[in-house]
Formats: sequence, C-alpha cells, structure tokens
Amino acid sequence: MQTTKHKIEQELKKGSDLSMINLVDELIRFANESRASDIHFDPNEKGIRIRFRIDGVLQDMFSFPREIKSEVISRIKVLAGLRTDEHQTAQDGRFRSLFEDLGPVDIRVSIAPAYYGENAVLRLLSDKAEEFNLDLLGFSDADAENVLRAVKRPHGMILSTGPTGSGKTTLLYTLIKLLNTKEISIITIEDPIEYSIEGINQIQVNSRTGLSFANGLRSVLRQDPDIIMVGEIRDSETAALAVNTALTGHLLLSTLHTNDAATTLPRLLDMKIEPYLVASTVNLVMAQRLVRKICPVCKDKKPISENERKSLSGLFSASLLEPIKNFYNGKGCDKCGQSGYRGRLGVYEVMVIDESIREAFLRRASATEIRQLAIAKGMTPMIEDGFRKAVSGLTTIEEVLRVIHE
Repeated sequence: MQTTKHKIEQELKKGSDLSMINLVDELIRFANESRASDIHFDPNEKGIRIRFRIDGVLQDMFSFPREIKSEVISRIKVLAGLRTDEHQTAQDGRFRSLFEDLGPVDIRVSIAPAYYGENAVLRLLSDKAEEFNLDLLGFSDADAENVLRAVKRPHGMILSTGPTGSGKTTLLYTLIKLLNTKEISIITIEDPIEYSIEGINQIQVNSRTGLSFANGLRSVLRQDPDIIMVGEIRDSETAALAVNTALTGHLLLSTLHTNDAATTLPRLLDMKIEPYLVASTVNLVMAQRLVRKICPVCKDKKPISENERKSLSGLFSASLLEPIKNFYNGKGCDKCGQSGYRGRLGVYEVMVIDESIREAFLRRASATEIRQLAIAKGMTPMIEDGFRKAVSGLTTIEEVLRVIHE
C-alpha cells in the first residue's frame, strides 16, 4: 500500500511529464487497497484536495496542484463516458477498473460544478457485498430470526430505514440473495444499480426517459414477479403503489429515510397513505446505522471510569450498566492506519408489526407510544444494540454515541 502511495507522490513530482492515466489509475488502486468506499476530488483555490472515505470517515490523502486540476476531472470524465466539454451541469456515469492482482473494481462517478471548478466523487463498488449474511451484517440472533420469519411470508412490506450511508441497500441485497431461488421471480427497481446479482431482473431508474420508481413499479407488476425490491420510497405516488403491490400478494422490500423504526409508520401517513392500508401491509421495519469496528490487531481492554459510568447512566438503565466493568478500544497500528478501527458493522432495531402495534397505529398513536409498545414486545432499541456490541468488544462506546446518540 505504501508503494502505491509512493508511486502517486513520484508521479506528481514529474511536473509537465506527468501521466494523467497513471496518476488516476494509481489513485484508484490506492483507494481500493485502503478499503475506501469513496474518493472525493474537492477543488479549491490552490488545486484539488483528495480525500478517501474509510470506514465512513473522510480522511485527507493528497493535494494536487492547480495546474492539473482540469486534466484530472477530464480523465475521470473520459473513463466514465461523460461529456468533457460540459462544465456547468451535473453528470453521472460509471466505469470499471481492472487490476491484475486486485481484480475488477466498479466505480460510480458523480461530477458537479462548484465555486472553484468541477467537483468529482467516485464510489468504489467491490463485490464484497456478495459475501454478507445477517450475522456478518451485525444482527443479533433474535433480530435475525425476526427478519428471516418476515422474508418467508408470501406478501407484505419489509422496510429498511436510516439516513444516507447507513447500509440500507446492502441489507436489502443480502435479503434478496437469501430469497433468490429458481422457483421465484425477483425484480428490482434501483437508482442506481449498485451490484449485479445473477438470476434477478434489475431495472435502472432513468429520469431522461421518464422511468421513475413509480412508473417502473407499474411496469414491473405486469412482469409476473413474486418479490419486488424498490430502491427507495421517495414520494406519495411510489408509496401508494408500493402499498397496493404488497396488498395484491407480493412481497415488497424497500427503504425509507426515517430516524428510527417507530417513526416509519407515521412517515407513511405523511405520504397520504390510509392508516388501514399501512397497518394491513407493513410486516417488519428495520432501522439501522453503521459503526466502525475495533481493529482486531490492536484491540485493548479499557476499564470504565466513574465519570464515564455517570455520564452513561442517563442513557442506559442501571441493570444494563452496573455489571459492566470494561469497554474496549483500538490503540492504533499499521493495519488500521493508526485509527484503532477497521471495517464497519450495523447496529439495528427490528420492529415486528404485530396486532397490538397495528391497533395502536389505527388509533393514531404517536411514534413514541408505538416505540414503547414495540420495546415492551421485545424490540431492542438501536442504542442498546450498540451498547451490547461495545460491551462485547466489537466497537467502542464512543463510536456508538457518535453515530446514534442525538
């Protein structure tokens, strides 16, 4: 990895003899070796700042000089098949980089005009998503059992909720892979298609041709599917179609932007869906966040101080907190780039929509009341799931509070 970084630094020193092809190729290689999910090309007055998003956190990597700013963006446009003579509108594309030792890396490109020139973000899509299962994603045994029970039902809605970048799409892909058998027809509508899955018909939303989530869903229903995945429920029209699809004997999986599981049902009401339709169709809601995992190489036990115990007492019950003597952290090593973290996993709350929750929702109960009812019925709140993962040494309590606690 250091060799690749050194190659980039040496290339930058060549001045006018610099090879833009080599520079961009080595940058992508270095990002892949660093386990980065994104490369940010941020233009500024002096040139371009290059940042990698590693385990969900942006880190400064390089500063390219002003003289090569436009050439770097042009090279990315050429690779992605975008217009090199257009500088005032946003453009999206994708390409694949092939490395003999690393294999293929699919890259999604987004370019937008900014104050100091065009800004580019490259999303690196590895095939590692294909290796995931519910255990690797971070589900507890009880939550995984609830999820598997819900996906085996022949109809209804399963919703994954959380902010952008919380792993919702990866979770849906994992569920789709579990369901993918030769006896079942699965169709997805996505924007964009992130991973290609063999045996599944995947449709790309295209605003230029008028193919939206809503229009695509109408078309899909005429294709005789058993299971449908809609990348995101963004508006009332898509929400209404999704609910009707679930009512007519299909299993529908989708995502929504909500803070927790309990606010999902009122959110569908905001989208003008009748309460009885929501209550009749939604079977399961999974809210999630991603936290960084402690690096296993430099992991170390850390006794809880009295100050920590006192500050956490307002967030967790005494029965949870009192038996705990230690948390864990990473000291920082070469394997994790001195950060103490390596990789990520999910923290979840899985709300099963049973009769009591349906009744509460039909009488327009608040999200708070629905949440309390779900907890009474056995739902583990997200922050408690994170706490348990910190206690077991998978992540740090600081990371849990950073990601979840508001």
